[in-house]
Amino acid sequence: MSVFDPRARRRFWKNRGARVGTALVVLLVVFALVGPLFATHDAYTSDFTRGASSLGEPVGPSALFWLGTDRVFRDVYVRLAYGARLSLVIGIAATLISTVIGSAVGLVSGFYEGTTGARIPYLALACAGGGFAALFTGHARLASALLVAGVVVVAFEWFFPQKIRALEGPRLDADTALMRLVDVGLSFPFLLLVMALSAAFDRTTVSTILWTLGLTSWLGTARVVRAKTLSVRNLDFVGASRALGQPVWRILLRHVLPNVAGPVIVLSTAQVASMIVAESVLSYLGVGISPPTPTWGHMLYEGQDVYESAPWLLVAPALAILLSVLGFNMVGEGLRDALDPKED
Repeated sequence: MSVFDPRARRRFWKNRGARVGTALVVLLVVFALVGPLFATHDAYTSDFTRGASSLGEPVGPSALFWLGTDRVFRDVYVRLAYGARLSLVIGIAATLISTVIGSAVGLVSGFYEGTTGARIPYLALACAGGGFAALFTGHARLASALLVAGVVVVAFEWFFPQKIRALEGPRLDADTALMRLVDVGLSFPFLLLVMALSAAFDRTTVSTILWTLGLTSWLGTARVVRAKTLSVRNLDFVGASRALGQPVWRILLRHVLPNVAGPVIVLSTAQVASMIVAESVLSYLGVGISPPTPTWGHMLYEGQDVYESAPWLLVAPALAILLSVLGFNMVGEGLRDALDPKED
């Protein structure tokens, strides 16, 4: 069932969990966008005069500091709001990267399953090999540039096959090659792989974190899209498009992709929550975004040693992570139930 079907929308809003999840996500977005506007303190500046008690400890929640101060007397509220912005940017951007790559791999793999294979340009293979080598050596920007260049070469070969004949490489079964790559990637624990890649950078930034998460989390999406593509490619309208001589890229984009978009949207919604958790774990373990940039994971790390004397330092980021993950997961569950064609 399409996400634009009125029945799916009605079914979604009838789901109480979906409504609660939507409310939590909306509150998170509003807090991230509007929250800092109400702050009276800077997220990076320590207030040793009003933010410290007579004993030299951080002060608790008050009218001046809504969520108290941290161990170096910075406003927890404004740091939590900036952390929300960071988590949303990384979560949504990394999910977008992951979804695009996973959908592309799944579509190509499922559509070409059982075929004799296609020729892959040597230049594309060289770009892919160099991209993965650069990724594992900590050069995220170079890796992304090389991988994008490889995709461009393959796309150019599809559109203008006569222009690149001299660069044609070996004939490969696309489905077998891509699924073996997915199998290899799934054999590594996700968080350990992300931690290893993040630790390879001298200084991690927002871009390196989101690219690392995006380039390592598309494997599950590729498998789901491949499975859906296998069932869609044998339908009559796809066969008619083939008979009319439409190019493969147009069939995939205009006929196959819209029919697999439902599961992709559901997966992407839940994956935003996974990206938020992954970024928080990296920051908590010290391989995420470098301080003093406020992140929920690092705030959680800073508050664990003083949870008895200053529990708000632990409760605030923990509750923010919990509610954010719960909200996106509940929205994903609601979308899954709404798009299930077996439901009335």
